[in-house]
Amino acid sequence: MIPVNSVLQVGSFPEIMQAEIDQSLKTVRLTNPHEPVPAGSYEAILTRSNTLIPESLLRQIPNLKVIACCGVGYDNLPLDYLKANSIQASTTPGVLNDAVCELGIGLLFALLRRLPAADRFARSGEWQEQAFPVTTTLAGKTVGIVGLGRIGLDLARRLEAFGVTIAYTGPSAKKCAYTFYSSAVALAEVADVIILTCPGGPETEGMIDAAVLNALGPNGYLINIARGSVIDESALISALQQNRIAGAALDVFESEPQLNSAFIPLHNVVLSPHIGSATRETRQAMTRLAIDNLEAFFNHRPLLTPIH
Repeated sequence: MIPVNSVLQVGSFPEIMQAEIDQSLKTVRLTNPHEPVPAGSYEAILTRSNTLIPESLLRQIPNLKVIACCGVGYDNLPLDYLKANSIQASTTPGVLNDAVCELGIGLLFALLRRLPAADRFARSGEWQEQAFPVTTTLAGKTVGIVGLGRIGLDLARRLEAFGVTIAYTGPSAKKCAYTFYSSAVALAEVADVIILTCPGGPETEGMIDAAVLNALGPNGYLINIARGSVIDESALISALQQNRIAGAALDVFESEPQLNSAFIPLHNVVLSPHIGSATRETRQAMTRLAIDNLEAFFNHRPLLTPIH
């Protein structure tokens, strides 16, 4: 049983997630994490992975013991502060894999087969004047995955059905049948498509830079379903403008929800508003798992999906 008003809910939650929360908890809400914390004795925070949690917020909550985060990313949490103050934290891994992988594959085909442009072409009546330009098939290509964690591995298994060769890079080689490359540049040199599924944070910030994009080359495609921080956006925009890569599909951005305006006129990029986990089923499952972590804490049990 979670005590009433012992949980501070930080940030905005979509309606479907809020309904799930309200069925189980009575929280105190703080929409803006930079505003003063409402008076109360909070032991827990419930938030989303896209909400930045500043240290200044946590310092106002002396009794804080746990943060339950809806999402797999934890780059918006002040991890050093949490560790120094013995504050536990959890995320919601696993339950978003299906939705994120589905979107990744959808973006892949939208990019290679130019589906947004084809839709506009059919609606505009241009089809009556001329045939739509030929596009690119996926079969036979080499797909490189940056970050072969839970989502990356699930994505690779789904992609096998399309007759592709899978390669990957990450901190270390995994026990799997796919070919490992020690760097993103080395992977880009052999890949026709690069898909990013790695975590955000300092270790991966700007990893996809001009060197990687040049290695990917004018026939290569880039898809980001990870974090916007993983790509040097200026380098990517330059590569797209100069056709040094064939195209990109992006679900995440450096300063989202604000887009770099240079993306807007480009015809070789597909833009998506960070909807990787945005299905009804997935958002409910994420919220439920976050609440289950809180219930475990308040019942003196180990967190189900802790951040180690």
